[in-house]
Amino acid sequence: MRLRKLKLKDAPYMLEWMHDESVVRNMGTDFSRKTIDDCIKFIVESNRTVENVHMGIVDSNDIYMGTVSLKNVDNITKSAEFAITLRKSAMGKGYALFGIQAIIEIGLTKMKLNNIYWYVAKENMRALRFYDKNNYKRFQEGLGALNCVVYNAKKDYVWYLVKNIDEALP
Repeated sequence: MRLRKLKLKDAPYMLEWMHDESVVRNMGTDFSRKTIDDCIKFIVESNRTVENVHMGIVDSNDIYMGTVSLKNVDNITKSAEFAITLRKSAMGKGYALFGIQAIIEIGLTKMKLNNIYWYVAKENMRALRFYDKNNYKRFQEGLGALNCVVYNAKKDYVWYLVKNIDEALP
């Protein structure tokens, strides 16, 4: 398994997870209306933007298993929001942990970020169990302490924060 830039050939696999209710159930976006053209546009944009880093998690045959991202990269506060999604067929096979560790390492070492944060809906028990089982630290101090713009704060979320490489890799 490895990370690489997203490729146009990933679009059908990306659309697969977007239309899988068991994958997107607790996400804050309605992916059911997304089309293959939306996926292609996202892939093309992901290779142009500097505000967001979107990478494909692929298997040994270069087949797309999911996307891992650092979004809303803020070079002033040196912070970014982490996100990940996987195809259902990739779940439980180590792709998520690999993708998280790899993108956090990129963020902290290559991009020199100080903080990488993410949030999970309280009802997303699968994700919460995963992060807790892998010793990612819940962030309790409050959103203001992040010193960055936070979107979607209208729901109750569980927040996670990685500050340095020692905390990033369980």
